[in-house]
Amino acid sequence: MFWSGELIARSAPVRRRYTPERLPLAEHAVAAYVGLAIGDALGATVEFMTPNEIRVQYKVHEDITGGGWLRLKAGQVTDDTTMSLALGEAILKKGRVDAHAAAEAFDAWMRAKPVDIGNTVRRNLVTWRKSGNPEAELSQHDAGNGAAMRLLPVALACYGQPPESTILASRAQAHVTHHNTLSDAACETLIFMVQDFLAGRDAIEVERERAGQLVEKFPVFAWDRKRSENPSGYIVDTIQAVFQSLFATECFEDCLIDVVNRGGDADTTGAIAGMLAGARYGLQSIPRRWLRGLDELTRVRCEKQAEALIALSGAIQESLNR
Repeated sequence: MFWSGELIARSAPVRRRYTPERLPLAEHAVAAYVGLAIGDALGATVEFMTPNEIRVQYKVHEDITGGGWLRLKAGQVTDDTTMSLALGEAILKKGRVDAHAAAEAFDAWMRAKPVDIGNTVRRNLVTWRKSGNPEAELSQHDAGNGAAMRLLPVALACYGQPPESTILASRAQAHVTHHNTLSDAACETLIFMVQDFLAGRDAIEVERERAGQLVEKFPVFAWDRKRSENPSGYIVDTIQAVFQSLFATECFEDCLIDVVNRGGDADTTGAIAGMLAGARYGLQSIPRRWLRGLDELTRVRCEKQAEALIALSGAIQESLNR
């Protein structure tokens, strides 16, 4: 386990009760989706800043304030959340994860002129428009984190499905823009980790089994060697920063504050860490100020989509068992 430095004082969590309408599985699914959006909005403020620049300007960045290089409104999210929502809508409309539907959804998202878009995403969506093939060519240069940042809808829709089916679904959405071995390995690991946390598995077991197996297969992902500062958009940097924060903290708030204050591609490390921490700790762990600070329409869309995707996973599982 990697030491992440002094933990930040926690604010009081929101106290909620499970309701008959939203059982624990759905509650944690919602927390994962809202956590993704909160991490995105929180991290976007300090994206591309170094840890030292963050310390000079904020001491500790711990509030959703907007701004940053994108000049966002407070609570506004970036491509991490909006691409996830686009993918989730496509899955719900199709009733399953489908590469062509994902490509069409991402293309419509790009045509709507999002606040930010990665170079690999743009390039391969332009190629898809010309070829109609929703699978980009295998490329060792496309090991960015663009596929990993938007995978949560796949994790939710595939909950309870066989691992082989989940891997195929992961690659169907990922390969639209990122057809790369390291990206695939990271995406699949993250999906299984989300599902493990939704199932209530212990974090130490998840760390040993999922993160440990990733490093066994691809040692470049090892996260326990030195602290990851100023992580780039390279999927290895992203995973190292997220794992260090996730496994060295014990609550949602500490995890997110730790990861975004590392700077670099902070909206994406924040989004992925928020997704995992939300699935792990649940809604009751998310600070009230962050729930209030997130754009309300975005929060509602995340909540409703999370519930719908988990409901879809149950329907898919029933069909597989027939």
